[in-house]
Amino acid sequence: MLKSRKELDAELDGAARAWLDGALAEAAHDAAARAQAGGDAGTPPPGSPYASPPWELRYAAAGRHCGQAHADSVRSLLLTEARAPLPSVTRLYEQGTAAERRAVLLTLDRLGLGDSALPLVEDALRTNDTRLVAAAVGPYAAARLDPHAWRHAVLKCLFTGVPVDAVARLGERARGDAELARMLRDFAAERTAAGRDVPADLRTALALALTTPAAPTEES
Repeated sequence: MLKSRKELDAELDGAARAWLDGALAEAAHDAAARAQAGGDAGTPPPGSPYASPPWELRYAAAGRHCGQAHADSVRSLLLTEARAPLPSVTRLYEQGTAAERRAVLLTLDRLGLGDSALPLVEDALRTNDTRLVAAAVGPYAAARLDPHAWRHAVLKCLFTGVPVDAVARLGERARGDAELARMLRDFAAERTAAGRDVPADLRTALALALTTPAAPTEES
């Protein structure tokens, strides 16, 4: 779970807090500079020696300065403080380690990017890295993936062993989904025919898909 700035301040030592203060100040400065320039997204200021905004370099160093246990939260704060535009988000994902990619995925729902970051979610769901798959099925995917892609994301979790509890809004989106129910039954049949166990999580998702959605109530 991502931690707030207040929670991080309570857990980080003095050196790490000072580093985080500087990193967030750079992110805020970049956000303000882009706003003043009319939203020239994801490019460094004129004359800057950096190939990308300085806070992006801090993003990669978060684990080293604040500890790996806090790296996701620190990176998420940097992204939100910078109001990271799509070019920055894409660059950090494509050039990052698995841990850096995970932090991007965990923060997508906080960045106001609309559907534009869906290719990053789709890329993560093509991998078999359970860290990325679990991060990819969070609130952003729940809000943005179309039904076909979302159903396949649920199956990807089952295939890779990611608990379906990681799927944001599973109960809401799976409930009464006959096509998802069919796909889950087919997946279970394939597992059984191959002599493999059917994951308990599959039964959980199938039970939701077979549940009839509640009828809307009329306002009195």
